[in-house]
Amino acid sequence: MSAVWQYFSLKSENDSVAQCNTCHAQVSRGGTEPGKFNTSNLIAHLKQHHKTLHEDFRKTTELKKQSSGNFKQPTLPETLAKRDKFPRDSKKALTLTEKICQFIVLDDQPLSVVSNIGFKRLIEHLEPRYVMPSRHYIVDKTIPQMHKEVKECIAMHLDKASAVSFTTDIWSSDHCPLSLLSLTAHWIDADFTLQRAVLHAREFRGSHTANAITNAMEEMLRDWKVDKKKVHVVQRDNAANMRKGLDQLGVPSLGCFAHGLQLVVREGLLSQRAVSDALANGRKIVGHFKHSPKAYSSLEDLQIELNVTPKRLQQDVQTRWNSTKYMIDSLIHQKRPLQAYTSEENNSLPAILTANQWALLEKTSKVLAPFEELTDTVSATSATTADVIPSVHVLVRFLSKASEDEQGVQTMKATLLDAVHRRFRDVESEPLYAVATLLDPRYKDKYFTNVEALRHAKAALKAAVLKVEEELKTTPPSDETVSEPVKKTPRMEGASSTLGSIFDEILDEGITATTPSEHITPGAIFEMKSYLCEAPIERKNNPLHYWRANQVRLPTLTANSS
Repeated sequence: MSAVWQYFSLKSENDSVAQCNTCHAQVSRGGTEPGKFNTSNLIAHLKQHHKTLHEDFRKTTELKKQSSGNFKQPTLPETLAKRDKFPRDSKKALTLTEKICQFIVLDDQPLSVVSNIGFKRLIEHLEPRYVMPSRHYIVDKTIPQMHKEVKECIAMHLDKASAVSFTTDIWSSDHCPLSLLSLTAHWIDADFTLQRAVLHAREFRGSHTANAITNAMEEMLRDWKVDKKKVHVVQRDNAANMRKGLDQLGVPSLGCFAHGLQLVVREGLLSQRAVSDALANGRKIVGHFKHSPKAYSSLEDLQIELNVTPKRLQQDVQTRWNSTKYMIDSLIHQKRPLQAYTSEENNSLPAILTANQWALLEKTSKVLAPFEELTDTVSATSATTADVIPSVHVLVRFLSKASEDEQGVQTMKATLLDAVHRRFRDVESEPLYAVATLLDPRYKDKYFTNVEALRHAKAALKAAVLKVEEELKTTPPSDETVSEPVKKTPRMEGASSTLGSIFDEILDEGITATTPSEHITPGAIFEMKSYLCEAPIERKNNPLHYWRANQVRLPTLTANSS
């Protein structure tokens, strides 16, 4: 729109004359029909009668020309065209529809959002010419096209990856009797960044036999054109049918470490009757407040009165052991309000925790703290199989240490230690765990307790690097290309870490940083020995960043680590 209209006004768009805002003169728009209207007379009026305003108009016009590069006053048809709705197949409409679909998919929004009056008003305000598509159009057209593009992109990355690891699980929906089999791919890209993508979450009907699992997994890998030889490992649960199904598929697999911790803790909590009774009473108390808004309101008033941070009591879930710890911690946090609640005349609880039971719960929480820390660590998106052997070693060291304040939970602690030994006794002998630990610059060979297992692990790594050296045809690095051994640096763990000091304690016991022997022939084996004799990096560092920085110095080891 021309800048001249800031000096004139119209009663209606079809008026043949415009009124000057300064002198209120009626100025012709150059014709009697809308198609012949122009601004020439308006500009001439300013120039003749309002020279200062005309100069301002001229400067404004020049600035617009400079900013646009090629200023052109739109014609009436162009102005009217801006009011027309976009055709559904126009580039602008398709782009907006795609962005709305991304909003639905990425933010987990319901498909019905495109029919919601508030959302429609927002889009109409932002772009009045856009026509919101129906839910059926999104489902039938846009999402399938987006799925196709994303699948092609992921397939391209999977094809480029030298090896791919997978996680899989069978789980049930809380909303309908439906079982799903999921498959998630994990790989390291050329920039040494860990990538992941959920490939499938499909319905898994019928009996969950090993044969059914084998056939389903085979079909999913075939659908993504992933050769079994490219499968590095599949992380699964510890159920016998899942283990057998993947063995039949002919791919290496490992049980879920977090699931193993769950089974260990369950054994420990059930091993001591006094602890079990205290937990049972705690569940009854939490359940009472969960199902009685009046009781919880009274408890909340007491929290405020006693200056205790208002928090809801948390009910535990049988399949999530850490929820039991959270329940214990929530009870301990509300100990004073709970005791005050029971002292009031009209209040009653289905169970009461004695002084001895309160003490048992506090000690139980301390014993379970390392399990919670490790569960969080191995459940993080950055976790790898290299975390397992060090975690088991540290957990055993923690449970083996005697403490003055563990009276009353000795049986539970002993059961936990026995369960850890029994369920994880073979982790150091598992080549996938062992080699992964050696290739993690935070751990290397410092957390092995079994000398024979460590010897086999180094032999497996040696065979792997020699194979890579032959495949890559690398030029052996000279002595000058190998950096000096890394010196030990003080390690500072966060104050909230229960196990940080034990990690450092074990590491300091195992560090023997020495320079590689001079008689070793440069090459892949020289790389391996040079790497292992250097002190590990700090645990807080990203091991992939280490390999990205050392890929030139340690090419064959880097190829194995990725």
